Amino acid sequence: MLRERLRECGFMLVAGLAVVLAACGSADAGVRGTDAGGNGEQAAEAGAGAAAQAVELVPLRVGGIEIQVEVADDADERQRGLMYRESLAENQGMLFVYPEQRILGFWMRNTLIPLDIAYIDREGRIVDIQQMEPQTTETHDSAAPAMYALEMNQGWFEANGIRIGDLIEF
Repeated sequence: MLRERLRECGFMLVAGLAVVLAACGSADAGVRGTDAGGNGEQAAEAGAGAAAQAVELVPLRVGGIEIQVEVADDADERQRGLMYRESLAENQGMLFVYPEQRILGFWMRNTLIPLDIAYIDREGRIVDIQQMEPQTTETHDSAAPAMYALEMNQGWFEANGIRIGDLIEF
């Protein structure tokens, strides 16, 4: 079902398993987690419920390492992100997909686990990697325009030798 949704949004399959991401979804605020209109309680309820639901994972390769990611490709999914989660399995993460390339900003409000974030341009190249501490409102802006953001457990990119300039195989 997710692959059908991705195709409808302009995603195309390349070489069987590789997916080249194209622009899709609705525009939203530049900072994930922004409580537009003060709906923090609604976000908390949605976040808690989302953690209990079954999650569909999609395979990606980062530096030759296969990982499994949840895809957040609409405004609600991007805003909720990994909020209220108590853990994230090894080699699992969340890929945020934006409709256009731009400077992206993330914060960790209501996010309970320390994360790393890799900002990725439309060609799939990592343009920035940052560490983010849990439950903070410090904004982590991408160093360059990005169309995707990949959140993994803190230290994952360094432990696996992933650096700025590396390619993500979608």
